[in-house]
Amino acid sequence: MTGAIITHVLLVIFIATLIRSSLGFGEALVAVPLLALRLPVQIAAPLAMLVSITVAGVVVAQDWRHMHARSAGLLVFATLFGLPLGLLLLTHADQRVVKTLLAAVIIAFAAWSLAGRAIPTLKRDHTPLLLACGFLGGIFGGAYGMNGPPLVVYGAMRRWSAQHFRATLQGYFLPASTLGMAGYWFAGLWVWEVTRLFLLSLPVILVAILLGRVINRRMSGESFLRYVYTGLLAIGVVLLVQAIK
Repeated sequence: MTGAIITHVLLVIFIATLIRSSLGFGEALVAVPLLALRLPVQIAAPLAMLVSITVAGVVVAQDWRHMHARSAGLLVFATLFGLPLGLLLLTHADQRVVKTLLAAVIIAFAAWSLAGRAIPTLKRDHTPLLLACGFLGGIFGGAYGMNGPPLVVYGAMRRWSAQHFRATLQGYFLPASTLGMAGYWFAGLWVWEVTRLFLLSLPVILVAILLGRVINRRMSGESFLRYVYTGLLAIGVVLLVQAIK
């Protein structure tokens, strides 16, 4: 593997990790698509998953006091039931139709919110809605590897602070990504090259996590929510572009 490829991998992982550490989500927009420009997707996807586990583990260890443990646990529980449906959509449904519908919903919600329109506010956890968002997160994850959007919508409705947002989502992503990595291992995709690239990337990952934490702590209130809605809008646009290719 050439130095240019390794430099590309390190740069992509740094940017993806910085986004994830700052907002708590969104690295799926960057990691696998850009890594796959220089790596086989069978290497890129497990590598991105290992990075996800590392980010989530470090953030939870740093900021577990900010995590809504019950919310994270219920989201993970519901995700387990959504994953099979997501895989079914991936293998049987018309991908263009499904992606277009999902993109339209995400873009509409994000654009509505960025326009200053009020969205429902939850002063405490709403268990049925929490489970529904976790279930939808499982569908998104199984079908497209993007668990985040439904979870982000719930966090925005709960008006979690930037710190609670980041920590709680990592409390979700840690077990969810670990399960995903176990799947890659059983499928024979966790090979030495994945581990080697991960170890080479580890210093870059740790620097990006620390820098992202600093950025996250500087965000607050409505300004943070604007970043969240912008991230959702970007996810919707990416899905729409994929649908019309």
